[in-house]
Amino acid sequence: MIRVLIAGSLRLPREALATILAGESGMEVVAQVSLGTDVAPSALRTRPNLALLDANLAGLDGISAATQLKAALPDCRVVMVMAPRRPDLLRSALDARVEGLLSTGASIAALTDTVRRVAHGESVLEPQAVAEAMRGPANPLSARDIDILRLISQGRTPGEIGAALHLSPGTVRNNLAAINRKLGTRNRIETLRAAAHHGWI
Repeated sequence: MIRVLIAGSLRLPREALATILAGESGMEVVAQVSLGTDVAPSALRTRPNLALLDANLAGLDGISAATQLKAALPDCRVVMVMAPRRPDLLRSALDARVEGLLSTGASIAALTDTVRRVAHGESVLEPQAVAEAMRGPANPLSARDIDILRLISQGRTPGEIGAALHLSPGTVRNNLAAINRKLGTRNRIETLRAAAHHGWI
């Protein structure tokens, strides 16, 4: 019997997952929690052999909750559910030694297949997700940072960028200085080169 703990901040999706898995042959949902801080204590009480964790748990994020869970119950295997195209979270999940990675866009068939395979000792990591995680460092730039850099790459001045983004030229210059600090670069040319190299602009 696959004993499953489900952790998700939102009640409706969490209960929907529980209903799906409880209806599968050979599966039993032994616990549902909404907070990351409740994952390990609940697991110690209910002894699941697999935990299905949302990466964006309230109270304690899913990665940290998985780390605590594995310290408390080493034999419990973990499937992490996360939004695609988040290489920072993906790398953290791999570092936490989760056995399964599942996109929030996965089908019910993919969900149940992943749970079964992970529970039976396999590692199920979506190849594209892993490739994204291993490709390079996490993007430290905000959406506004990226907008500014793209305009700079077009040869725009701080005044023109400010007009396009409804910012003062001084704010644009301050943002540029902050971007340089984030990337460890000294000037606009180095900054553009670094951002382009990592595919961030």
